Amino acid sequence: MPYTAVATSTTPVLIIYLLDISGSMSQMLGDKRRVEIVSDALQEIATEMVARSTKGELVSPRYRLAIYAYESQVHDVLGGIRTIDQFVRDGVPEFSPRGGTNTAAAFLAAENLLAAELPYMEAHPAPLICHMTDGEYQGDDPTPIVQRIMQMGVPDGNVLVENIFISDKILKNPIGDSFSWPGLVNEADLANDYARTLLRMSSPIPDSYLSEMQEFGYQLQSGAPMMFPAQNKDLIRMAFTMSGATPVA
Repeated sequence: MPYTAVATSTTPVLIIYLLDISGSMSQMLGDKRRVEIVSDALQEIATEMVARSTKGELVSPRYRLAIYAYESQVHDVLGGIRTIDQFVRDGVPEFSPRGGTNTAAAFLAAENLLAAELPYMEAHPAPLICHMTDGEYQGDDPTPIVQRIMQMGVPDGNVLVENIFISDKILKNPIGDSFSWPGLVNEADLANDYARTLLRMSSPIPDSYLSEMQEFGYQLQSGAPMMFPAQNKDLIRMAFTMSGATPVA
């Protein structure tokens, strides 16, 4: 069965965050700017990754992170890949929303990184790309690049692609409680064409990830896609929790 490899200090999982920091990310969502809520959620899941990597006082490098923030340009935020202990030590960087939404360039950066890293990851868990955006791409269509990425992989399985779409116009009916939400099991629930595009660019949630999410209290259904219509900060927090749900030793 695929996606059963566990993250250890010798076989860490690689997680690539693609974060839209275009000008619209400065808009408010509740009582905070969208970009601030994303930063908070990233900090929370990084803290959880540390907890899941700690034995006694030793933090094992079970997670490796790369972050590409993008607007019209793509920025390698961490200057390469960092282990989770290095990332937490340095803290979540500050993001300054501006510019357009060059989603294709962000996925191309992730594809290039994966091409360089995958030959050395034979025994590792399948990598995961966590893409967060709040608006439709500008410029080239990222779909062909994502389709190529989803064909890349390791023996544990193909690269997983998760999409988080921050919008209050994405669903025909709002989600009441994130913990009881079964996932996006019906495409007809979507009220936005770009959300449907992102849905087609999202991997199914592996059963091993579902088990981890259940431990966090979420009730996602088997077969649900890694696509999160993030209408509020609770759903954004849930989506970032998914990004850190690789099984660990």
